[in-house]
Amino acid sequence: MNQSEFLAATLRNPANQIIAEKLFELALPDAWIVSGCLVQTVWNVLTGRATGYGINDYDVFYFDPDTSWEAEDKIIRTLAERFAGRGIAVEARNQARVHLWYPEKHGLPYPELRCSTQGIDRFLTKNTQIGIRRTQEAYEVYAPNGFDDVVDMIVRPNPGPNFSAVNYEAKARRWQRRWRAWTRTCWARDGHAAGNGRRFCALRRHW
Repeated sequence: MNQSEFLAATLRNPANQIIAEKLFELALPDAWIVSGCLVQTVWNVLTGRATGYGINDYDVFYFDPDTSWEAEDKIIRTLAERFAGRGIAVEARNQARVHLWYPEKHGLPYPELRCSTQGIDRFLTKNTQIGIRRTQEAYEVYAPNGFDDVVDMIVRPNPGPNFSAVNYEAKARRWQRRWRAWTRTCWARDGHAAGNGRRFCALRRHW
């Protein structure tokens, strides 16, 4: 799957296209649709399901230097109002302020970011390190790992300072229940036995 094919698949879900158009209209700074809602749409296209199947909400990242909770809450409320009538649940997060609340909430370090794509880089799984946004001419896609894991339905962990094996395993199990065309494969981090005895696992599509 190349970038054009990925984008075409994600836009078969009307919600993704509606959100992208509205974010562009609102001129929300450095705004992207990100993560699961994109990847899961592609999975649904590949497996012949309704494009919105299994998608609980649609994640939006933006980057506003105003790191107050009041400013973020205003954006959250604005987007909720804009999409409520269409039955689309949007979860928006200002990436400029994640470092202010993430360590206390999750007990893991999180650096101060400089743009929204740095937040995408820190996702729990490599296949969801993807974002799209509407531009003046067309669409921009951010996908540092490409699309192979997406089309092959591999959920590969993204180890890093804020990685949680517990959260990864919970997410992998949840996705496996919803998209059952997978088998589970595991390996130790970096090809070596993990010091805490855990192994890092992925889900691979089985046709």
